[in-house]
Amino acid sequence: MLILKTMNLWKNYKNVLHETLPLHNGVDSVWAEWERKNTWLTAKTYTAPYIIKSREVEIFNEKSCIYNNIIYPKTGSNLPCFGMDLMGFNENRVIIVFDFQHPVEKYLFSVDGLPKAEKDYRFFEMGNHFSENIFVRYTTFDKVDEHLEMFTNYLTKYKEMVELKKPTGEDISCYKDFDAYMTKLDPVSGYLAGKFGKEKAESLVNDFLFTYG
Repeated sequence: MLILKTMNLWKNYKNVLHETLPLHNGVDSVWAEWERKNTWLTAKTYTAPYIIKSREVEIFNEKSCIYNNIIYPKTGSNLPCFGMDLMGFNENRVIIVFDFQHPVEKYLFSVDGLPKAEKDYRFFEMGNHFSENIFVRYTTFDKVDEHLEMFTNYLTKYKEMVELKKPTGEDISCYKDFDAYMTKLDPVSGYLAGKFGKEKAESLVNDFLFTYG
């Protein structure tokens, strides 16, 4: 069934995420489970020893599957977040984005040993919370796993930098500008409003996705 194909579109990416980082559900980890107009949405949070939170949302129906997650490290070590936007709009229109997203505005973060972006992308401006290594690819349902190895490489680098610094702070004020910027940038609120209504869409953005802004 097509719905099973879309449900499992990002299965291998999520497996790599949970195999690489020791994420586990915290208290009240399921923020939302919605269904409307044959579209399903789940929103969950996770935590880990050096991670304040990893918050994920997945939206799918028989034609599309969108997975978004941002990992917020504990503070005090000048570490970036790690963000992923895995967007399968239909079988032939898929956009894969993952990156080290630094909370400091106008700061060009870069990691040696990983590819550097060759151009600027709409919504993802290098040096403005997005790194020099931002990975963006356009593909199809059948070819999403062609980029799984690179996703693994990026996530492994992220794990190494977090475990090297071992951050312990929980000063979430350092994420205020980052979340405010992402709220303004967010390109899916219109899509969410069409599927689940304006009130739920605004609540998801402000009360779950970008709560520090």
